Amino acid sequence: MKLDQVLRKKGADVHTISPDATVADLVARLAELNIGALVVSEDGRTVTGIVSERDVVRQLAESGADTLAMAIGSIMTPMVTCAPPTATTASLMGVMTESRVRHVPVLDEDENLVGIVSIGDVVKSRLGELEDERNALVEYVQVGR
Repeated sequence: MKLDQVLRKKGADVHTISPDATVADLVARLAELNIGALVVSEDGRTVTGIVSERDVVRQLAESGADTLAMAIGSIMTPMVTCAPPTATTASLMGVMTESRVRHVPVLDEDENLVGIVSIGDVVKSRLGELEDERNALVEYVQVGR
């Protein structure tokens, strides 16, 4: 399945945060939205970075409570693994595993943000594909008798 199909099913809403926002703002947004990462963007269309719960934890270990006042830009991951809408979930699983990332922004041909997929989205999609294949094989075997 291609990522554009995954986004049609799950929705293409992408929550972003400014690099100037504080970690306290980030933590509040992650809790409010019940998500694990936000795309860092100045304008909501371009990707400046990504920031996740892991980034917060790492910085807390280093700086303690002072972390909450820090700007997102200072703790975000600036080198973001992205994918086009035409990428398949099977290929993205490999990329996510190799890169050790759990969230991948989806960018169109003009490098504009059109969605985000998590490892949960990819696994759910792949499980659906496998179930469809299984059902097709069962039907084939039963009809062939």
